[in-house]
This record gives sequence, C-alpha cells and structure tokens, in this order.
Amino acid sequence: MAESLLQASRQRRAKAMTAAAGSAGRAAVSLLLCALLAPGGAYVLDDSDGLGREFDGIGAVSGGGATSRLLVNYPEPYRSQILDYLFKPNFGASLHILKVEIGGDGQTTDGTEPSHMHYALDENYFRGYEWWLMKEAKKRNPNITLMGLPWSFPGWLGKGFNWPYVNLQLTAYYVVSWIVGAKYYHDLDIDYIGAFRLLVLQIWNERTFDSDYIKVLRRMLNYQGLQQVKIIASDNLWEPIAASMLLDPELLKVIDVIGAHYPGTHTVKDARLTEKKLWSSEDFSTLNNDVGAGCWARVLNQNYINGYMTSTIAWNLVASYYEQLPYGRCGLMTAQEPWSGHYVVESPIWISAHTTQFTQPGWYYLKTVGHLEKGGSYVALTDGLGNLTIIIETMSHKQSKCIRPFLPYFNVSRQYATFILKGSFSEIPGLQVWYTKLGKPSERFLFKQLDSLWLPDGSDSFTLELQADELFTLTTLTAGTKGSYPVPPRSQPFPRIYKDDFNVAPNFADQTGVFEYFTNMEDPGEHRFTLRQVLNQRPITWAADAYNTISVIGDYKWSNVTIKCDVYIETPQTGGVFIAGRVNKGGILIRSARGVFFWIFANGTYRVTGDLAGWMIYALGQADIRAKKWYTLTLTIKGHFSSGMLNGKPLWTNVPVNFPKNGWAAIGTHFFEFAQFDNFYVEAMG
Repeated sequence: MAESLLQASRQRRAKAMTAAAGSAGRAAVSLLLCALLAPGGAYVLDDSDGLGREFDGIGAVSGGGATSRLLVNYPEPYRSQILDYLFKPNFGASLHILKVEIGGDGQTTDGTEPSHMHYALDENYFRGYEWWLMKEAKKRNPNITLMGLPWSFPGWLGKGFNWPYVNLQLTAYYVVSWIVGAKYYHDLDIDYIGAFRLLVLQIWNERTFDSDYIKVLRRMLNYQGLQQVKIIASDNLWEPIAASMLLDPELLKVIDVIGAHYPGTHTVKDARLTEKKLWSSEDFSTLNNDVGAGCWARVLNQNYINGYMTSTIAWNLVASYYEQLPYGRCGLMTAQEPWSGHYVVESPIWISAHTTQFTQPGWYYLKTVGHLEKGGSYVALTDGLGNLTIIIETMSHKQSKCIRPFLPYFNVSRQYATFILKGSFSEIPGLQVWYTKLGKPSERFLFKQLDSLWLPDGSDSFTLELQADELFTLTTLTAGTKGSYPVPPRSQPFPRIYKDDFNVAPNFADQTGVFEYFTNMEDPGEHRFTLRQVLNQRPITWAADAYNTISVIGDYKWSNVTIKCDVYIETPQTGGVFIAGRVNKGGILIRSARGVFFWIFANGTYRVTGDLAGWMIYALGQADIRAKKWYTLTLTIKGHFSSGMLNGKPLWTNVPVNFPKNGWAAIGTHFFEFAQFDNFYVEAMG
C-alpha cells in the first residue's frame, strides 16, 4: 500500500513539473500529496473549537506625507493602470483599506499636504489629491475601508502654541468638518452602515494623545450623526494608551481600535486585556525590493500570530514622490515619473495579493495558526461559509528585514510541512495554489498560479516541501488573478528644459508651506494665473519644518542649470522670495537643505546664500525692489560659479559655489508669507 501511494505521489510530482517551468516547477513539485515522506511538522487546521479574531483587512497609507504627490499628474492610461494595480479587486494588491492624511499644512515626511482649513474662517474641500484618490479607490472597490489621520495641523488651532489640544472643541470641530466635507462635496460615504465599511479616524500620528480630546471627539461625532465612525488610538506605541484605557472606563468605551506603528509583530498584555481590536496601523516603510517584499510577507502573517493584530497597513501606498526625498521607493509600487508615464509594479504588490485576493474583511482567522518548526509561519482564514485560505511564508532573516524595528536573528531551513484539515474543512476536495519565490533572479517567481492541489479520496491532509523565502497561498477561492497591462513607457529623467506658467498641474513638491494655483484678479494680463504660497502662519508641526517656505522640482542629478521665474512679493518691508538650484535635501531634512539660493527682499536688498536657513551668505547688496511688483529672477549655476540677474540685467556674478554638486530647483519665501510665482523656466546643462 505504501509503495503504491509513493508511486502515485511521484506521478503527481511529474505532472506538476510539466505544468510549471523553472523554479515554479520546483514549487509545484513541492505539493506532495501524501504524508509518507521525510519527517516534518504536522499542523492542524480546525474550526471545531470556534474561530479566532475577525480579520479587518490589509491596507496602505497615502500621506505622511505627500507620498502620492506625483501620481495625480500621470497621464492616462497609465494613471488608471496604477490605480488598478492598487485597488481593483482580484487584479493586483486589491487593498481592503485606504488610509489618507488629513492635510495639515506641515511637513510630514516627504512634503506638505494642504489643509481644508488654512485659517479659522476658511474651508475648501478640493485642495490636494487625497479626495481624488479616495474616490478612485471607491470607484474600483466600493467596499474599501477609508481612514483619515492628521499628522500636522494648521497653525490657527494652536493659538500661538505648537500644540493641537489648546482648544479641544475647536480641534474636534476641525477634524469632524473633514469627515462631513468628504461626504457633502465628494459623496464619499464615510459614515458606512455595516460591520466592515467604516471610516476609522485616528488621533494624532505618532505623537502624545490627549484622553479628554478623544472623548470630546467621540461626543462631537455623535452630535453630528456620525455614530458609525470609529476611533483608533493612539497611532504610536501600545503604551501608554492601553494602560490608560484600562484605568478609564469612558476612554475604553470610546476607542474602538488600538493602533500601533511598527510593532515588530508583537503586542503587550494591557492591549490584549482591553479586548479591543488591535491593528498595526502603520508598518513596512521599507525599500520595495525583494527584501522589502520579504518584510511585508513576514509581518502580514506574524502580526496576527505573535500579536493578534487583525489589520496591517503599509506606509506607503505608492512611492510617487522624488526618489531622493527621505524613504525613497518605500511604497508598495513605484510611480515617480509622470513626465514619462513610467511606473514599476514592485514585488510587494504581489505579496499583498497572496492575502488580499483570497480574503475579505469580515472573515475570521482560525485559532490554529502559528510558526513552522524550521522557520516561517502559517495563518488560515475562513468566511464561515466553507471557504478556506491558508497563507504560508518562509522568509529568511536576511530576506525579510524591515527598516524598523530591529529584527532578532532566526533561521529558516528546508522542511516538510503536513497540514491536516479538520472540522468543517475535512471534506474539502482540493485547493487552488499561488506561489512566490524571492531571491535569486533565476529562481524568482511572483504570484504564479500552480496546478490545483487535489486531496486523494478519504484524505484530509497534504504535505508541502518548503524552502526559504517562499510564499504559498492555498485557497478554495478561484477568483484570483495576476492582472497585467502592456509594459509602460521606459524610464526617462525629468526634462532638461521645463516651462510652467501654472495653467496645468505642476510637478512642484512642497516641502514647507503650501503653494496653490491662484487666479490673480488684480492682474488680468500676463500674470492672471499664478502659483501662490498661501500660509502666513507656521503650522503645528509634526517634523522639523523649515522657517522659510520652499517647493522643489526637477532632477536631483542636475548640476549646471539656469533657473528663471517671475516673482511677486506681497508683504511690504519684511517680505522676501527666492529661486534656488542644487537643493540637496527635502522632506523631514528640509531645514538643513544646502544649495544656491537667490533671494530678493521688499526692503530693497538681495542676498545669495548656500543654505535655506540663510546662514551661509555668499553675496548681498542693494537693489531696486519693493513689494506689490513683479520681477524676473534668473539664476545660473555652472561648475564652481553662479550668477544672478534681475529683470534681465546682471545683479551679481561669479560667486564661488563648491557644495553641493547637484540637486533640485526650487522656489520659496523668506518666512510664512503670501507671495506669487509665474512663468517658471529651467534649463539643465548637465
């Protein structure tokens, strides 16, 4: 009998090898449908004793900050293709959750995102691109969960302090108005009815929480008829929020989910004692190569196994910002060239698909999940209607290091794993099989469908041969698809010659301050449409915003450039603006940016500095400049020298420049002040 079963197993292995080429063939060979092989671990999948926690979905963050900045500028059809890879069910990442930044005008990692209320009496629900992105996500997946989270806040909420909780009612009103505006102006049903469609609103990203504010927020949500909007807190660490909830019954009642960032797959006892849902509400943050993919595969399984976390959300959704900004290419996919249409469907997209295409929020984890004997892990989920999805990962330590936190060493080695189906799953006749292998290009496969695994009559078990850095999904569902489009255009650098009169979406990336399209009613002529810096007060900051405003553009490799722009200072006496080249830092590092900065001031002076802060003065002098008048500035940087012109006439020449050697072009203002820019032009010579 044993000999005949072994022969049958060999025949199945041969058939699988024929069906799948190369390493995928080796994976198919690993589906050994008998347990008469080398000794290995045995793992029971059983629902007889009930189920585990409810699964809440896999998602990603747009924001924190400005991580989708360049996406909105992509031409069609490439923009829609990117969105399909992210959100379309059974196509790519097929995300269950989209979390967006509630723009607060401050620098929040890779740029600033505009607030819907720059000032107390100002409301505009069309600023930025997060509204557009949420609508595009909902268009593709009407059931997607939407989340909002503030990183920074407009300065008026602080009343002179860098703190959003000076007036709890005012801050709660500000946040609730964002929810109401989403519905009223964009028909985004963030007050969903049902257990799985909800907008989860978070407190303040990675900063100190205020218990009283959370209670005020809950009361205001209820007063506005938004009882279905759930609150997640505190979007930082498990403590002290968990302990505070255990000591404060009212706080425990108003918080629906405890969310932690980068928990390293572990939680704490107090968080579990609250009996609330536990989420990894921000995770990943890792370069989207195969190591990043391994990180993502490992945490998607082990966040639940080790920490009972029922949702994991990646920062960030799509790397659609200049790559040399902090955390370049740390999105699930890369789309950072709207000028060429080029994008890359990176491996984390297909790691996501292993879970998202074969589960839905509202499914349940089995209680029988855990670690494999020789490294790796497995989870299993069910819809309670007979469907079963099993996800097995064997990511090695080297192949799955996330950017944070520190990962203690562990070993993964070749092994046989036997899975035994019990309870309502014992009669399952077969499973669909999807396979990923990370690592060497010659062995690499992403989300490849293999031959179905059919269990022999009367058998309730199967054995897999597992090697390091593999990911298997075995499922009763048949709807999975590896979606594809024709190869996008090839990668191209930013155009060497670029003109912008601000009649269409620019590729500027705001790093401090907010630069918006402006219709200049006072100038119906050449400067009717301009780009205007619109903040006159420093926001409540999340990061080290500069004390000047600045927006960057172009190719970071630019060295020899000519930059030309019309500028308009609106603030008399104290106002000032600049154009710049070779700007070498952005994002959370913007305050220390170096470059060549050409400033003019309303008091009739000019200055050339080697840094944004203005400490390194290369040249200064007097010029015929005042506020409320248009001027044309020209900056030329070539080799180790720079020159500047005002209205086409030389103002300063041959100023030595030794550092930096390259960087972006930029525009900006002396402080948080109103100013306008028009007819921007750059020509890069190398």
